[in-house]
Amino acid sequence: MASNVNPTVRRRRLGMELRRLRELKGMTAEEVADRLLVSQSKISRLENGRRSISQRDVRDLCNVYDVEDHRVVDSLMQMAKDSRQQGWWHAFGDMPYSVYIGLETDASSLRVYESLIIPGLLQTRDYAEAVIRGALPEVTQPDMEKRVEVRMRRQERIREAENPLRLWVVMDESALRREVGSKAVMREQLDHLVDLSQRPHITIQVIKFSMGAHPGVTGQYAILEFPDAADSSVVYLEGVTSDLYLEKANDVQNYSMMYEHLRAQALSANETRKFIIDTAKSYAS
Repeated sequence: MASNVNPTVRRRRLGMELRRLRELKGMTAEEVADRLLVSQSKISRLENGRRSISQRDVRDLCNVYDVEDHRVVDSLMQMAKDSRQQGWWHAFGDMPYSVYIGLETDASSLRVYESLIIPGLLQTRDYAEAVIRGALPEVTQPDMEKRVEVRMRRQERIREAENPLRLWVVMDESALRREVGSKAVMREQLDHLVDLSQRPHITIQVIKFSMGAHPGVTGQYAILEFPDAADSSVVYLEGVTSDLYLEKANDVQNYSMMYEHLRAQALSANETRKFIIDTAKSYAS
């Protein structure tokens, strides 16, 4: 989906502009909430792009902020209208990480650290199905199939002929050693990793067990960057019942620095490819 119609990114941009207008007015989110007789959490969610923004919301906020330039108001109203469009993922129903999918769809680059399993963008269909069945033992067959289809659809970003997603993956050796599905599934998955690792826009590195403790022992995370300079980078932390998105410059910088340490401690891309090939042989039987 083109970036100019991505509803998730539109909400983020609109939210940042509304926050800027509030700060120019010198008002706190609590003061704005009191003026509009709404909760402070609603104002925060609107500014963070986590909630759909109606044109009425924009109109009311512009009145509070004394925005008199009709061109500014019309532009914000149009952004609100665009942000209510549905992305391709909405066709699959309510997805627990739809906000992330929207960001990933529009991102220009993605840095991922994974400690336990192969990252979703690199998974084969059989491996993805086995992961979902294992992680969600009570999932129904229709829901499992929907989740797998969404995961496969997300992978179109790394297969695009023009401007594919720049993907850099660092994963712990345990992701390769953990037998998910069966030996045959793992052999196919590792062969798939080798093929993907030879694409110029995909870099895969593995941190071996022998490295011991490293900055990734606290768990997986992803850093998304966008082609438009107005869109700040986002750190994504996946949770069981809710996800966390960090956008403050200091938070992004800390996670980026941690990622540099992970890359430095991991095998090089060429060493990793050889390591994966050797590991795949252990599943040959």
